[in-house]
Amino acid sequence: MQPLELSNAMPDQELPLMELQPKMPFPEIADDGNHALRSEVMQSLKTVRDPEIPVNLVDLGLIYSLKLNQAGVVHIEMTLTTPACPVAGSLPGQVQHIISLVPGVNVVLVDLVWSPPWTRDRMSDEAKLELGLL
Repeated sequence: MQPLELSNAMPDQELPLMELQPKMPFPEIADDGNHALRSEVMQSLKTVRDPEIPVNLVDLGLIYSLKLNQAGVVHIEMTLTTPACPVAGSLPGQVQHIISLVPGVNVVLVDLVWSPPWTRDRMSDEAKLELGLL
């Protein structure tokens, strides 16, 4: 069977699904406790808001892990409210970009994870209050 190119596809023709390759794990970085840089990175993360829920990613509980070292390498594990989130393809890149603007950051690695699944329990009290859930 010949591969089907998008340019050759008819409007009503189904395109075959691509097989997803397993992602390569990011190299483990030792978090050396750079508190000043961590604070600046967290403040930057708080400027990124979920486009469907008017709350920042930190207060929504979407940032699962933040590790950084003195060399300016930042590794973020984050999730989304659902795997079907329409911004799944763009939000991690937005996070990577905003963190790359923080002085002292040289490399930003963003890992989108689905385990554990996000629940409302991960939200801060401030976010719950803002959304009328308290």
